[in-house]
Amino acid sequence: MTDLVVDAAPFLSHADENPNGPLIPMVVSLTFPGMNQSAHDLQDEFTRIAFDAVRAAGGRPRLVDAAGPALQPAAGVFEDAAAIVILGGGDVDGACYGYDGPAPANEYGVDRRADDYCINLIQDAVSRDLPTLAICRGSQLLNVAFGGTLIPDIAEWPMHRGTGSPLFVDEDVILEEDSKIARIMGRTAVTVRNGHHQAVADVAPALRATAHAHDGIVEGTEHRDASWVVGIQWHPEEPEANLADRASIFSALVEQASKA
Repeated sequence: MTDLVVDAAPFLSHADENPNGPLIPMVVSLTFPGMNQSAHDLQDEFTRIAFDAVRAAGGRPRLVDAAGPALQPAAGVFEDAAAIVILGGGDVDGACYGYDGPAPANEYGVDRRADDYCINLIQDAVSRDLPTLAICRGSQLLNVAFGGTLIPDIAEWPMHRGTGSPLFVDEDVILEEDSKIARIMGRTAVTVRNGHHQAVADVAPALRATAHAHDGIVEGTEHRDASWVVGIQWHPEEPEANLADRASIFSALVEQASKA
């Protein structure tokens, strides 16, 4: 079966946005190997919600397709950019973080070309001290970009994802009191929407863990030295996510972008 591709057209419209808002590239793969109809629909819906959330917060989201036939050069991505968002998608290639064991039982959507592209953009963004929000796969790539590793397949997974119907579940997460994400959320105990089977393992030296599940799995990180680089394993852009928390996260990003 030919892999499906999410239609880019809805993300190219600039209607209903603040013309003076900060420009924010949104990096996402509109396809990946093995994308079926269910994965296509999730990627489409989550991306739409993320774009809407940035616009609602006053930003101007701009699509950067990490799986396009011609990848946009970094110079073009960062031209006039005031922040960047790395969205979710398929699994990260184990070779990116030195994993050489058997393929994970639940592995899907691996695209090394997209991984390398996103890793380079993350490193470039941090070197520019751009506000960076990395969600799910994005948070994993953030960790890998600075020398961290991943759990290829969480052994005790029921806390973190459903069986497929539904795939996403409510999960209780504890935030570090002095972290950016705790200040954004206004509390240290949150219930989030999650659906992941990979996660941060060894936290990169440049990062620190800022959120944990009750089984100890890392659910959030931030950069130790950059002004505002936040990684979250969960999905604030999932349809059933808490609307106030979604608004808080994307508003914080746009606020930081407005200062850039």
